[in-house]
Amino acid sequence: MRQGLADRAAQSTALPIEIGFLSHHGHAPEVLWQAAAFAQAAGVSADEYLIREGLIPEDEFYRALAAELGLPFLASPRLSPKVRYPESILAGIAPLARPKPGFVSAPRGSALAHLIRSRSAGRLLAITTPTRLRKAVFRAQAPLIARRAAHDLADKAPDPATGISYGQIALLFVVLTLISFGLFHAPGPAIGVLGAAMGPLFLGVIVLRLATSGLSNPVEPLAQPPRAEDADLPVYTIIAALYREKRVVARFLEALARLDYPAAKLDIKLVLETDDRETPEALRSIALPGNVEILIAPPGEPRTKPRALNVALPLALGRYTVIYDAEDVPDPGQLRLAVARFADAPSRIACLQARLTIDNTDDTWLTRLFTIEYAALFDVLNPGLAEIGSPIALGGTSNHFRTPVLRRIHGWDAWNVTEDADLGIRLARLGYEVKDLPSSTLEEAPGTLILWMRQRTRWMKGYVQTAASHTRRPWIMLRQLGFWRFSGALALTWGAVLSALVYPLFTGLYLASWLVETEQVQALRWTTAVNAYALTLFVSGAFAMVVPACVALHRRGLWRLMPWILLLPLYYGLVSVAAWRGLWELAVAPFRWNKTSHGLARTSRAGLFQKHQASPAVTRSVNTAPP
Repeated sequence: MRQGLADRAAQSTALPIEIGFLSHHGHAPEVLWQAAAFAQAAGVSADEYLIREGLIPEDEFYRALAAELGLPFLASPRLSPKVRYPESILAGIAPLARPKPGFVSAPRGSALAHLIRSRSAGRLLAITTPTRLRKAVFRAQAPLIARRAAHDLADKAPDPATGISYGQIALLFVVLTLISFGLFHAPGPAIGVLGAAMGPLFLGVIVLRLATSGLSNPVEPLAQPPRAEDADLPVYTIIAALYREKRVVARFLEALARLDYPAAKLDIKLVLETDDRETPEALRSIALPGNVEILIAPPGEPRTKPRALNVALPLALGRYTVIYDAEDVPDPGQLRLAVARFADAPSRIACLQARLTIDNTDDTWLTRLFTIEYAALFDVLNPGLAEIGSPIALGGTSNHFRTPVLRRIHGWDAWNVTEDADLGIRLARLGYEVKDLPSSTLEEAPGTLILWMRQRTRWMKGYVQTAASHTRRPWIMLRQLGFWRFSGALALTWGAVLSALVYPLFTGLYLASWLVETEQVQALRWTTAVNAYALTLFVSGAFAMVVPACVALHRRGLWRLMPWILLLPLYYGLVSVAAWRGLWELAVAPFRWNKTSHGLARTSRAGLFQKHQASPAVTRSVNTAPP
């Protein structure tokens, strides 16, 4: 058998051994020649190039391999309960269940070449595809996979893991009750005490927002890095957690197809849930590229995005991993820019946060204000925080990570409903840094108040989870971060939460104190000093709201939105409502994930959020030669 394989390989000496056998199974040598040349230029094995570029279906390739080797092809292998996850998937080999002991293999690259050259005749073996092997492992180890995705962080690094207890929630509500009682019965002293206690934290938020507004952080890089050869680029993993996304999944795949990156070096993983029927149905109507894998997260709790991401992380093949949401349209050059920035950065730079910008700006008044908020956050505040070395509360998408670091810190906290903010603080506590990536990703903002409120309620609930979890032992956090970075982390977590909660109260009472002279205000000692302190907070807070927005709109060239800045006080009043809703939801449903509906945009600044038309990049015929 071995001599026969060698003779047949010699007949195709110009072809790599991992694809040469295909010429004897109905595939034109000329096409294989071209694929081998393009694979060499891309720096990948010829078999991976054929499959990832969609030039041959995975099933067809591995059935031909099984026929070539004279081995059975297993469409649905039954694996031994001792199969290892994720090792068996990554190695491409797993033990079969009895009564037929042996192994099933889905070899790739060098393992495939070795199998063709030196197959042991005495070894019981069967062939399947990597996709079928992965599904078989998921069937055999579903409980283990579900547990690891949900509890790996808490099991291995419990200190920063979300563990807000009902006792903590009860304590928080007791404090709020006492504050409410004080404001009702003795508003003057209560306001003074609140202002004295929270003032330094609010001033910290204000200083960060104003300081970052003075730093120069354009939305595009000042100089583009030299274009790297495809062969020099690493494999890049893209993970997207999808749930009921039939309206946008085709457009999302189009956006990924437009990325300026070799398709053979993209490792795209779409994570779906078991009870989602519409997304798989939409995917079945698309000719999926060969570099896209569909993972079905095993049933389990919590039902959150970070849990889904944790299902995919152990299987990531890339040196770098980026997270995208279903409605995202990233800049085509974003991955190449990230690779160049990582190459020039020290190893402590674990994450690059790309800029998020709203595309459906003109849908409603709410999307206009959302655009202003996102511009201030991602074009001013976060880049500025990265420049001064402060911790950063990451955005939920377009985070580019060094994959080994992400695994080392045990991925995402499955129980935190703003896993992005938590991960940013956790990276800082573990000695890593986040830097800005001046590349934009288009996002869709919720256009109605109901949808916006559901999304923002989840965000604020998660910020409370993040703030409470990371300050359970504040002395540890202080030792890890140092005083100034610790202060920045407090401003980004508790500062964001508390300022949202008391914003309407403090604003209303401050304005009333100037318009109405109450007995309680008159009874306060040092009235002039108190008013001066309140005036400082009020005026600087207003500047901290307006200045970053103006700077951001200038950088984006969105001057037409400047008049809408006048409505920001109303907008942040809505944020306060969402914060109180989040606090209540934290008590009654702490881990519920309020999903944001996508695909409802009516306008598009970039002209991309339109009715989907299948692009040639997504539906390319699998029988064509490489371009």
